[in-house]
Amino acid sequence: MQIDLHFGMTWVVARFAGFNNQQAQIIAHASQYVDDATNQGHIKFNNGATYARITTAHKMLDYRNLQSLKNRQVWIPFHFLPGNGGLPAGSNPSGSFIRKLVCKPNSYVAKDMISECLGNRHRPYALHLLGITSHVFIDTWGHQGFAGVQHKLNHVRDIKDHNGKIDVHWTQKVANYFNNMIQDDIPSLGHGQALSNPDLPHQHWSYTNGLGELVERNNPIDFLAAANELCKVYQMYLGRAQTGLNEPLKEKIMQCYQDFKMDCGETRLALWLDAISNDEFGVGACQLSYIPKGMGSWKHKALGTELHDGDEDEYEFSHDFLVSDWKLFHDAAKQHRLNIVDVILPRYGICVS
Repeated sequence: MQIDLHFGMTWVVARFAGFNNQQAQIIAHASQYVDDATNQGHIKFNNGATYARITTAHKMLDYRNLQSLKNRQVWIPFHFLPGNGGLPAGSNPSGSFIRKLVCKPNSYVAKDMISECLGNRHRPYALHLLGITSHVFIDTWGHQGFAGVQHKLNHVRDIKDHNGKIDVHWTQKVANYFNNMIQDDIPSLGHGQALSNPDLPHQHWSYTNGLGELVERNNPIDFLAAANELCKVYQMYLGRAQTGLNEPLKEKIMQCYQDFKMDCGETRLALWLDAISNDEFGVGACQLSYIPKGMGSWKHKALGTELHDGDEDEYEFSHDFLVSDWKLFHDAAKQHRLNIVDVILPRYGICVS
């Protein structure tokens, strides 16, 4: 999924579930920031203090650098949560190990992830962790059928729309996206070969995967189910009855999926934010904005200046840094990665550390 859902829709669902506006903004911001925290390395301060940030996403288009993009510490815990074939711990799907790594909606692994998140409600970074967990959780619907490793299962061919019409321009679109790489060299990592089709809320499509299996995808139906289950997670977090979204809100969210048909996530987000400012979702009007980098961003507020990418730069230390949203996000990201890689996946016989 893209920024319109990870930020805009997530805020709406959090508010409906019972979080106040400030809490919902932290959750939604952290959810989207998973896709924007592309830098790593230590931050150095002028008093000798240091802080190690981590990467939760890779920069776009650098798919030829497979040693970087096959980094399972990023793809698997933050974007393509293994589904273990939809089976509980102690059970194995038929076939080879890759079947354990394929993302499945609302899997037992995903539910364990939720439990670990709830177990950290006492942490200073609890809401940031909930935002990260939210991102990964709803992406189990968007990224279903794909795995966060380089494998032929992720091969995509014969993409068709809901009318069964083949996208004859798909090969050229992929070639353009990957800087004119020839088809045989296009990496089969995650849903790269499917481009943005798995992430578009209005898309109803099908394709044949690398194992020769026909896959039917109805994103609006899947994404509404994701929003409803996310609401139940938030209600559980708050100790409320897990009733999910009410029918009017489901209808409004589905209307947004169907009406906002632009392929650009930023354009769709602007429409979501307009609807939020007009209280069209019935959860309270709010003027929301999201700044990933630069002036006004979480990074900028944490360090009091522009954050440079060079590891040799030093910043003035302030005790406010210790409670900044940017640091708390990275604290939460480390906790999340630990939960997934070292605690949860080994229960399912999956080792990716």
